[in-house]
Amino acid sequence: MRESGALSIAHTEASTGWGGQEIRTLTEAAGFLGRGHRVVVYAAPGARLLDEAPRFGVAAKPLPIARKRPAGVRALVRAFSRDPVDVVNAHSSTDAWLAALACRWLAAAGRAVPVLVRTRHVSIPVPDDPATRWLYRKATARVVTTGDALREQLVHDNGLDPARVDSVPTGIDAAAFAPRPREAARRELGIEPAGPWIGIVATLRSWKGHRFLVDALPLLAHRDARLAIVGDGPQRPALEAQVDKLGLRNRVLFAGQRADVMPWLAAFDVFVLPSYANEGVPQALLQAMFAGVPCVTTAAGAIPEIAQDPETARVVAREDPRALAAGIDAVLDDRASAEAMAMRAREFVVPRYGLATMLDRMEAVFRRAIAERVR
Repeated sequence: MRESGALSIAHTEASTGWGGQEIRTLTEAAGFLGRGHRVVVYAAPGARLLDEAPRFGVAAKPLPIARKRPAGVRALVRAFSRDPVDVVNAHSSTDAWLAALACRWLAAAGRAVPVLVRTRHVSIPVPDDPATRWLYRKATARVVTTGDALREQLVHDNGLDPARVDSVPTGIDAAAFAPRPREAARRELGIEPAGPWIGIVATLRSWKGHRFLVDALPLLAHRDARLAIVGDGPQRPALEAQVDKLGLRNRVLFAGQRADVMPWLAAFDVFVLPSYANEGVPQALLQAMFAGVPCVTTAAGAIPEIAQDPETARVVAREDPRALAAGIDAVLDDRASAEAMAMRAREFVVPRYGLATMLDRMEAVFRRAIAERVR
């Protein structure tokens, strides 16, 4: 295809869950559609992504790619043969393997082969074995990470050529996450207008650290503070049991999964993300910063790329409820300083982590991968 022409892109996603990774996939797909490219998403049957795709205006089709099985390779071979694309962007380990093997089969059969780009959203270490080295060094044209720290991990720990690894953090729509009046947001949500609200927006997975935030709540000097947990996931039963055990039902609101999280962010006095592992640059933390909400977080993964204590956020020790409580109290004790910190954070992230910036950088990755193969 011509260097300046429209791209044909397929995304693959083996995950059946719903969180920042899946939202990034659909957001990126929708953004490329808006720029005139052709995009299709292939996901595992039963994946939440398939249900959410229409809301993003994205075509998503089920394929048996949830597990590393020959059926998944065959399904991708048929899909790429029936609907050829220039680029495949694989988002999870399983679908990356299946897509790599499908591309190898197409090449052996003398058919058109797309270039394979592997996007890594988490900081889980990549194995260093011969098969994985083949996947990352031979089968994959380029590797994308969602933060510089993840990129450095692949270069230093796995020996990948730094010229083939790009850091492209998730982009946020600045217009959708512009600051809003707090009291108006609380009225819209129907939550108590008085007293401080602490909030977290994240899939209820263990490494997001919700349990440490619940443990921190009774340690706060601000005894009238309440906690809103926005999101759903496998840890919800355990978290509800923890809240009951601590007698915190009157101070904790489980808001569940919300399609539009902006009213919740706007309602919070402080946003908290106590992750202890696996993070790139988290979307929810970026969204809170775009929304002008003071943030308390940790140094997990690539979070330090946007959270710099005390300039853009309060950064506390991981897995430490007392440190978390102290950070939250510091924000609630000095509202003027907290608001100034939030404004500095917004000024930092808006020009660097906007949606258009992500799309520009991903398009450059795709075009570079195609050009490199032609050369």
